[in-house]
Amino acid sequence: MERRAPQDLSLSVRNTVEDWFIRVAASGFLPASWWLSLPDPATITARRGRLAIEIVSHCWQYGHLLAYQLSSIVNFPPTQATVRMTVFYAPQDLRTRAMLDFFGAIRVPNVTWNWQAIEPGRLFRRSIGRNLVARSTKADWVWFTDCDIIFHRLCLDTLVEQLQGRTDRLVYPREERVTAMLAETDELLAAERDRPRVVDIDTGEFSLLAVPQATGAYQIVHGDIARACGYCEQVSVFQRPVARWAKTFEDRTFRWLMRTLGTPLEVPGVHRIRHVQKGRYGDNKAEALIRGNIRRVKAAIKARWQKPTGSLLQSRPILAAAIAPARSRG
Repeated sequence: MERRAPQDLSLSVRNTVEDWFIRVAASGFLPASWWLSLPDPATITARRGRLAIEIVSHCWQYGHLLAYQLSSIVNFPPTQATVRMTVFYAPQDLRTRAMLDFFGAIRVPNVTWNWQAIEPGRLFRRSIGRNLVARSTKADWVWFTDCDIIFHRLCLDTLVEQLQGRTDRLVYPREERVTAMLAETDELLAAERDRPRVVDIDTGEFSLLAVPQATGAYQIVHGDIARACGYCEQVSVFQRPVARWAKTFEDRTFRWLMRTLGTPLEVPGVHRIRHVQKGRYGDNKAEALIRGNIRRVKAAIKARWQKPTGSLLQSRPILAAAIAPARSRG
């Protein structure tokens, strides 16, 4: 058994202690103002007209899922905004590299591809990449997302409509459409492993769920806030590289720092591919099996309790006719 160097063990213990401390603090036991002072609301610009949006995604061993995300931008490009699609990846992930090379050669109206290669340890702590973008972005709004999210028909243009004149710190789509919890052998996941190509989904395989708050895949941040505050920059443990993909407790910490769960917006066309096996577990099949079963149980609970609100389709019948299928709760 390989022995860890004393300094590595010390850093691991320090990270664990700091991680648990900030998780307790972010649960409401300590004020976020101890870490971050928010900008004066009067300094936040209410932008209108054609907006610039930066979408930020991280990908490790999920090139087959990233294919659907990037394809959705090719298939349904924005007409009311310019989009900068930023993807962080590690050069060691050859399948993701091949996927990015393929899509990078496709010219899409109003879209700029931005591939950011970083070392795995920095990729595995996604708040590092998110913070880099937050501090440097030129966009009016930044959508921090996951690579299993799909921006389908009407999604981006309707988002622009909803963002007109807003000064919220953090917003998110009120509803999403999700698959069942898919195994790695499912046709939807297996089909895109062979070669990079532009693909689309059968929306009839997705069911409607409510999104309760600005979760990690749905954190849409005002550009002025992103530039002023960064992304969990004030929490040092969330800016250190890690040896394996870190569970994203920084998502909750970010909401705590923002002092809000986010403002829900009516945005159609948001789809998510749910999958049992996580890329973060690599070749550890036993852990992948255990975690996969846990994810199935959690998904079943969410499907039971996260009921669709109905507000989007009831209030916008034109959209109801444009986005198929009819809602399903399973």
